[in-house]
Amino acid sequence: MKITLTNILVAANVVAFVWQTTTRGGVDYDHGYLSPQSALQYGEWWRIVTAAFLHASIPHIALNMVALYSVGREVEAVFGKARFALLYALSILGSGLSIIYFSAYTIPTLGASGAIFGLFGALVAVGLRLGARGRSLIMSLLPVLVINLLFTFSIPGISAAAHVGGLVTGFLAGLVLFMGSRQRQLAAAYARAAAAPVAATRPVVTIEQTPEIETIEHPPDAGPHEEADAPPLHVRDPRE
Repeated sequence: MKITLTNILVAANVVAFVWQTTTRGGVDYDHGYLSPQSALQYGEWWRIVTAAFLHASIPHIALNMVALYSVGREVEAVFGKARFALLYALSILGSGLSIIYFSAYTIPTLGASGAIFGLFGALVAVGLRLGARGRSLIMSLLPVLVINLLFTFSIPGISAAAHVGGLVTGFLAGLVLFMGSRQRQLAAAYARAAAAPVAATRPVVTIEQTPEIETIEHPPDAGPHEEADAPPLHVRDPRE
């Protein structure tokens, strides 16, 4: 399997969850969870990072890792590893600060979903930067975003501050970081794939698949003034 930054992030989350479950107190023990109180009162700002790699249960990490693997590959392909890493880090930061300043004071928060929402926001930014070509990309993302936001605000125990903070941060960072012709080509291709997942079957001539050319080694079947169904030249009597 190809080693990508997305795969590394998924692996880091899984390793952190195994560490949670096999060390003191399991997932119920505070392994670095984030709350406004921990940062504002005790100055433990490092929890913004640690909480983004910790999860509360197997379903929690399973759903987040499926989402991270799916959207992370697309964002990494469009932005490249360096900008993808910066996008992910900024989304963690934006999500964490949103938790600190807009959540209940003592409620601990953990999970990668804030950063994942940031990646969705970055793809929406790509769609806007592409103009008309990116409309299909945005339309393909909207149902997923709307459903996730509905869950965010309707199900108890989900941090709306984390999700919205990550989404807004990722969107703004994506607008700034999306640049360069190579990125635009990749993003345009992704947008076309979102609009038409099944490509037309008409054969396309490429460098790898060039059209047949008549050469000395491959002479034409008929002379320039003869019928197309005439016998090939190499099997005919040259006196004809």
